[in-house]
Amino acid sequence: MTEAAQQANHPAFNIEKLYMKDLSLEIPHAPQIFLERETPQIDMQLNAQTEKIDDEVYEVVITATVTTKIGEKVMFLIEVKQAGIFRLSNLPEDDMEPVLAVLCPNILFPYLRETVSSVAVRAGFAPVLLNPVNFDALYQQHKQEKAQAAATTH
Repeated sequence: MTEAAQQANHPAFNIEKLYMKDLSLEIPHAPQIFLERETPQIDMQLNAQTEKIDDEVYEVVITATVTTKIGEKVMFLIEVKQAGIFRLSNLPEDDMEPVLAVLCPNILFPYLRETVSSVAVRAGFAPVLLNPVNFDALYQQHKQEKAQAAATTH
């Protein structure tokens, strides 16, 4: 087998493009909310989706919805969809799901995190520093939940 043929069969992972797919900011109680002095509560919801675009090409999107409240009043709500296009060549089938569910979101999350912080500051609030996310643990938890759901349906 020639060297070129051997390299053609090697697994490959390429980042084709990283981009912000969607961004939303809401400040429903402006301008009065800027006069509040209480410490707000921050809630973050995170979701990841994968879509096959073409042979060996996938789009991975992580969506964060950050809601900041003082009591029952929403200070602000930021929703960011950070996306990437990834090319996965010659990857064993068993490796595809972990790469798309763990590796790709790990690449995207720092961009999403910076966007949330920047948008909060530009909106006139203190920076929101999202804690790092363990996408591997989330993936394992999701697999376990799927297995339990499959076991209860049989």
